[in-house]
Amino acid sequence: MPLTLGGCLAKTVVDVATAPVKLAGKGIDLATTSQSEADEKRGRALRKREAKLGELERTYDRQSKACVRGNQGACDQARTTYDQIQALLPTVPVETRR
Repeated sequence: MPLTLGGCLAKTVVDVATAPVKLAGKGIDLATTSQSEADEKRGRALRKREAKLGELERTYDRQSKACVRGNQGACDQARTTYDQIQALLPTVPVETRR
């Protein structure tokens, strides 16, 4: 029985002694962003912008067709949508062909 108690006591002493170091390390891990996490975040943001651009382009196509059919309101909307597309385009990289 005394050997078991001694082992438990020693483990508790070690746990108490290393707890501040473990907590500090955990806090640093939570406060910093790894390169892979940053890359994932950039990738998500890029995919979101690409999806928004695709949505705007489809909307612009519909509005342009309605404008050609004589709907003046659609012409105004198409101009606004076109401006939104132009503002978003510089933030989406262009894929080059190899």
